[in-house]
Order: sequence, then structure tokens, then C-alpha cells
Amino acid sequence: MANNPIHMSKLRHVLKLYCHGTTTLQISTTTGISRNTIKKYIAVLRNLRTTWDEVSRLSDKDLQELFCKEPDDTPDARLVALHAYFKLHDKRLRQRGMTLLRLWEQYIRDHEHGYHVSAFYRHHRLWKRRAKPSMHMEHTAGDKMFVDYTGVRLKVVDPESGEITPVEVFVAILGASQLTYVEATASQRAEDFITCCEHALHYFGGAPQAIVPDNLKSAVTKSNRYEPQLNENFAAFADHYGMAVLPARAYKPKDKALVEGAVKITYNKIFASLPAELPTSLEQLNASIQSLLIAYNGNVFKGRSYSRLDQFLEFELAVLQPLPQQRFEMRRSRVVTVMKNGHIHLQIDKHYYSVQYAYISKKVRVIYSTSNVEIFYKYELIAAHARQRKAHNYTTDAAHLASQHQAMSEWSADFFLAKAKLISPEVEQYIAQVLMKKQHPEQAYKTCQGILSFAPRVGHHRLSQACQRAHAYGLYHYRAIESILNKGLDLQPDDDQEQLTMPTHENIRGKDYYQQSTD
Repeated sequence: MANNPIHMSKLRHVLKLYCHGTTTLQISTTTGISRNTIKKYIAVLRNLRTTWDEVSRLSDKDLQELFCKEPDDTPDARLVALHAYFKLHDKRLRQRGMTLLRLWEQYIRDHEHGYHVSAFYRHHRLWKRRAKPSMHMEHTAGDKMFVDYTGVRLKVVDPESGEITPVEVFVAILGASQLTYVEATASQRAEDFITCCEHALHYFGGAPQAIVPDNLKSAVTKSNRYEPQLNENFAAFADHYGMAVLPARAYKPKDKALVEGAVKITYNKIFASLPAELPTSLEQLNASIQSLLIAYNGNVFKGRSYSRLDQFLEFELAVLQPLPQQRFEMRRSRVVTVMKNGHIHLQIDKHYYSVQYAYISKKVRVIYSTSNVEIFYKYELIAAHARQRKAHNYTTDAAHLASQHQAMSEWSADFFLAKAKLISPEVEQYIAQVLMKKQHPEQAYKTCQGILSFAPRVGHHRLSQACQRAHAYGLYHYRAIESILNKGLDLQPDDDQEQLTMPTHENIRGKDYYQQSTD
């Protein structure tokens, strides 16, 4: 290997240090061997696909032949048969648990006068070097899926306006079989990126053990050599499908060489074969891509008798993790304060959701997806609701707002009725009707607060007139009062207004209620 022969004990020391995680610089400092020589020994060890335990059992002679001696280039019948054996069984090395030592053990059982293990290792290393096999031979079936975007974008044209819009192209590839998935998408935003990754998993029919993305913001919010910070939604997506996330290192293209190669092939096999006429939608573009992708994955490898699809069906599909029944839902998060009526306000939908009274005035985290809203206090789930998108409405769990808890808040039906009474009996009676219209009075507290807030702005008289007119229309909500006041309808004469009477109810106290003695 090097110009000067190395003693086998020193070679063992070098290999042992490397297998225990020592860097090449530290090994060089410890042993006095140049780093380039150490790297050559390490390259041989990597190509052998073996472990330190297996190497440590080799004799000095076998170790010297394996790492330091080049074989005779003149092939004989036994070597020709060995090369044929390598070609026939090479795919098995990509199966989980298969090692070169196990392959030799099977070889020697079938070939009584075959090569010993050291020569078997050495000839396999040289055969791989000369055959220049594809990168997938270094990957284990079901282990990793590599994802990236092409640098070149495709285009979609609007059939009505003629506007041309560039679109991104997503590429995913399985490490062992090289089965590839390609999809055009509107952007590289997290929503589109995660959707494409999910489509790829369903295209493959299973999930690998890990996903290897590039350092785009949709996957990695902050790159770091040791502990990159992942996008929360992307991390949740990977967890949902049981995958680890192994981001490629920045400026290290070899970490994702497989998908880089897939991108180049996509240019040649997909982009170049698309129709010259621009598609009018993403759906039309993806339909064209999918038809080309089927042919691409079915093409036989050059110099081989099998295709990507053949390899996938033969040894990778069976080891992929099964997909969960429910698809992943994007989750978003925001911090809000629980209102005095025991609800939180989800601003995006303008909808209210209840929590227990114990959390009034506390800050909670709301995590919502397409179908669910979950509310957490200090990482503890305190409420969960089905997501509703009806604006200015309430979703209330009766257990959160049980009557025995109402005294825990200064807001109550009596609180708002008392404030309304100070303005006028008409306002008090109108507020009582607002409270009656809700299944839970707490749902009307914000409405009552909004109606009473008009008093200092427009005066007690105008608010009383507005409440009377809203009652005449049978409207008992904030926007009705707001509209009447903004349009000045309360100032317009109404011949029938004097004849209007408010209904009676057990929650409405008479005019003499507050005149009763408290003695």
C-alpha cells in the first residue's frame, strides 16, 4: 500500500483506532503514519464492508494480502468464476444484515477449492473498482430516501392570460434500488415540500428508515455540522412516518451524491422528453412527468439485466415500513391568552374554542391542523376540538363551562346585566336576550362586552334606541348594534317603536329590583 512495508501489528492498531471513532489526524499523530497512507487503508476497510471483530480474527498473512498486496492481473479460470459469482450475488449485499463475510461463507460452501477469505475480500475490492458499479451498491435496502429540487425549473402557462409561471421540480430516490419519484410543485415552501415527500412515500408504497434532505429552509431552519435545527413541521412529518431525518452537510455534495445524480438524469430523461407545448396546469405537467417516470424506472441498467423497478420489487419493497392509515396533517402553532369567558380565539378562522376555567387569563399554545385544534399549557394538553371555520362562532365543551365553575370569573350573566341596568332597562333587557340565544351563556360574554362598549362612545340614549330597534328586527348580536349605530338608524323616527315591548324572562329583573332594601 505504502512505499515502505508496514508491520501488521501497526496496521491492526491503525484499523482499530479508526473503528473506534478516532480521526485520521489523531491516528497519524499517534502512529507516525502519513494521513494519505492511513486514508488508503481506511478506503480498503470501507470497501470490504466488514467490522473490526471480523478483521481482528484474520492472520497477519491474510491481513497483509488483503491490505498490502496487489493480485496477479492474469486471470485464471478460478478468478473468472469468482468474478461471475460477484456479479451474480452483488445485489444481495444491499440487503439488510448481509456482509461480505457471509457472502464468502456461502461461496466457500459451494466452491470447495475457492479462494480464502482474505483473497475473496481483495478480489471483490478490485472487481468493484474495475467494474465501476453504480452508487446504489453502497446502500442498504429500505434504509434511506434522498430528496432534493432540480436547479432548473419548468414552466406552466395560463390559457386565458398567457402568463407563464415557473414551477419547482422535486426529486426523491431510494438508496438501494434507485427507484425515483419526480413531481412538479408550485414552490419550495414547507407545505409543498412536505406534500411532495408524502407523495413520494405513497408512490414507493412504504417508508424507509431515514430521509436525507438538502439544507433548504423547508427542512432545516438552521444548519449545523453536529445538530442541525429541523423545521418543526418537517420533523413532525418524519416522525409520523417513522423516519429519522439526516440532513446532508452544507457544501458536502457527496452526502447526497445519489440524488444529485438523479437530478442530472431527470434533466436527460424527463425534461428533454416533455412535450414542447407548455402545459396549462400543474396537474397536466405532472401527468406528463408520471408517464415518462414509469418508462424511466422500467429501463434496464446499462450492462445489467434488471431495472430500478426490478430491484425495488425484488428486495426493497418488502423491507419498507408500512404507511399509516391517516396521512400527515400540517400543524401550525401560536400562543394566545385564554379570555375571561373561558375560550381562546383562533385568529385565522375567527373562531372560539373553550378550555377549563382554571386557565382563564393564562397564556396557552394552540396547535392546529386541517382537522384538529389542540390547546396546551406548559406542554400539557388541556383541550382538543375538531376544527371549525365558521367565523365569529363558538365551539364549547360543556365540561369546560359547567355552572359550578362560573363563579371563578368576574364575567357572568349577572355581571353584564348589572352593567346594562346602569345604562337603561332597554339595554338590560336586550343583553338578557343576547345571553338567552346561546347554548352556554359564556359564549355571549364577548358579544355583551362589545355591545356595552358603545355606551361611552355614542352615549346611553343612542345605545338604548339601537337596542330597541335591533329587538324589533329580532337581531341579537354585536354586528346588528354596530350597523344600526354606524348608519344612524337609531336617530330616525319610527312610529311603531313606542309600541315595542321587550319580552319577560326569569333572568330579567323588574324595574324595582335594585330599589329593594338590602336589610
